[in-house]
Amino acid sequence: MIFIGIDPGFSGAIAFLWPDEMQVEVFDMPVLKNTKGKTVLNLHELHSILTPEDDDMHVAYIEQVGAMRGQGVSSMFRFGESYGATQMAVTAHKIPMRLITPAKWKAHFGLTRDKGVSRGLAAQCFPNQAKMFSRVKDDGRAEAALIALYGYEVNK
Repeated sequence: MIFIGIDPGFSGAIAFLWPDEMQVEVFDMPVLKNTKGKTVLNLHELHSILTPEDDDMHVAYIEQVGAMRGQGVSSMFRFGESYGATQMAVTAHKIPMRLITPAKWKAHFGLTRDKGVSRGLAAQCFPNQAKMFSRVKDDGRAEAALIALYGYEVNK
């Protein structure tokens, strides 16, 4: 079975985990600028990323997120639109989906809100791909990989 972890933010990512080899492949969340210069989800690229390449069973774990204090109405609306589109893309590919709160998957690994710690753990868990998590802005990649790993570990 292939486990998919999704950090649904515009700076998030999609990770595919093959647990037999403990191999992970990570894609940055596909985004583009709309005509007003705002970041939006690239739906065609998202569809392409989630299209299964083989007949292996897949299951997707999507971080269940909500509104955050201090964010504007417009940006929260765009984020919610993207979050829903991500769920729909998974559903369109008939991939079973589980929503998981950040508190639950982070508690599983003993993590806090510190994104640097998430990057460090991802590098430790996937040493052959550690370079993917080396920059500060790679926290979405790290968290998507850890969400996929969480899915595998709770289903062993």
